[in-house]
Amino acid sequence: MGDRSQAEWSRRGFLRAGVLAGAGLAVGCSRAERREPASAAGGESTTGGAAPDDVARAGRAADVTIRIGTVLVELAPHRIISTIGYNGSVPAPVIRLREGRPVTVELINETDTPELVHWHGQFVPPEIDGSAEEGTPPVPPHGRRRYTLTPRPAGTRWVHTHVTAGPDLHRGMYTGQFGFVYIEPASEPGRYDREVFLATHEWEPFFGAVEAAPGEDPWPRGSVRPPSPPNRTPNGYEVGYRAFSINGKALGHGEPVRVRRGERVMFRILNASATENIQLALPGHEFEVVALDGNPVRTPRKVRTLALGVAERIDAVVEMNNPGVWILGTPKDDDRRDGLGIVVEYAGASGAPRWIAPPPAPWDYTIFGAPRAVPTPDETIPMVFGKVNGGPAGFNRWTVNGEEFAHSTPIRIRAGRRYRLAFENRTDDDHPVHLHRHTFEIVRVNGRPTSGVRKDTVVVPGFGMVAVDFVADDPGATLFHCHQILHQDFGFMRLFEYA
Repeated sequence: MGDRSQAEWSRRGFLRAGVLAGAGLAVGCSRAERREPASAAGGESTTGGAAPDDVARAGRAADVTIRIGTVLVELAPHRIISTIGYNGSVPAPVIRLREGRPVTVELINETDTPELVHWHGQFVPPEIDGSAEEGTPPVPPHGRRRYTLTPRPAGTRWVHTHVTAGPDLHRGMYTGQFGFVYIEPASEPGRYDREVFLATHEWEPFFGAVEAAPGEDPWPRGSVRPPSPPNRTPNGYEVGYRAFSINGKALGHGEPVRVRRGERVMFRILNASATENIQLALPGHEFEVVALDGNPVRTPRKVRTLALGVAERIDAVVEMNNPGVWILGTPKDDDRRDGLGIVVEYAGASGAPRWIAPPPAPWDYTIFGAPRAVPTPDETIPMVFGKVNGGPAGFNRWTVNGEEFAHSTPIRIRAGRRYRLAFENRTDDDHPVHLHRHTFEIVRVNGRPTSGVRKDTVVVPGFGMVAVDFVADDPGATLFHCHQILHQDFGFMRLFEYA
């Protein structure tokens, strides 16, 4: 496929090509071309995590195949990255499934190391969720694993590696092992003409000791913000990057997103970074945010700038009513120059792509909710985040309730109970924290109450407090962790176990 396929591949053409659900790109689909979801589920009816041995023995092809192997990513002419990816591209071709229709999945590992594939945001058994901490078996080097899963809930999910990278910047999420999973709902109101999938990522990572420059605020926090206490202890290593991309291309390379005046375009955006929280803006346009992490918001709102913590997804409709050639990119000038952006081009427009910096605006989850009361939880679990500074020649260590993961004991929960996780961040870092195999409802952000915003990942700002509620309705070992990989791999995880 050429560069255009990464930005505007129609689902009808995708089906004509005879590609199964695990190999279709579907990055720019019109509503007319989306009447039948691109699922090849067939008549498979088994559920759960057990491999369908009868199907494997019969030699039937899996409905979804994820092949883990070497991929060359051409960020720009003469700038090629060799990495590990899925199904031959970075990001992987979009996997489209039907909610509630079981599919057989085959993972094929063509690398020399064990791998884990995590179904982020889905309600699946721990043995296939893709986390070693939950008990998922790895896919052995040059081996394969087959199982059946039932896709749910509907919405924008994703798939990615869950191996520990530690100090190895060529492992885990520093590679290109990620891709969208879109689970078609039983019914969808639409209100858009076509959809565009965009995944951001960073390349050529390196270790440094500098975090944000003096006076720079790397993450737009809400208007209610606690004071930051002084911290004179030197920080340990941080990760920087020399190159950035959207859909595997640096800004100005590859095909633009081509639009027509009057179109309503659904942008499904994923922050597939290993470590970087980001912002994105499209000058002269507004994003109507309709879903966060794949879950419809209670109160859709229009904003000029999107903020996505690591692993977060935003579904936002943009009405194309300002013809021209524009840059959809980060407001950070250095990162945009290094590639974090994509061109949006109106039909008939010409000239150099334009960038106009958006006015500063705080990102506030609560505007997408409602100020109604939420049920009283059965139990509140304090979750206090701490940091042990590594100093200029070491790695920071991270704790939850005073314990690094290796020295922690599982937190016991009971099926059917509603739990409130009270996050208190006692560090100066913003933490995008993720709960596996469940969704949660945000109920408070720095003292501001809200309801109706359901997610699987939330950014807890430095020295901030966030509370979320979840119902223990998916029994089995459940991992909680910071999705900033350098934090996760150096202690920032806890395990929940059902009693």
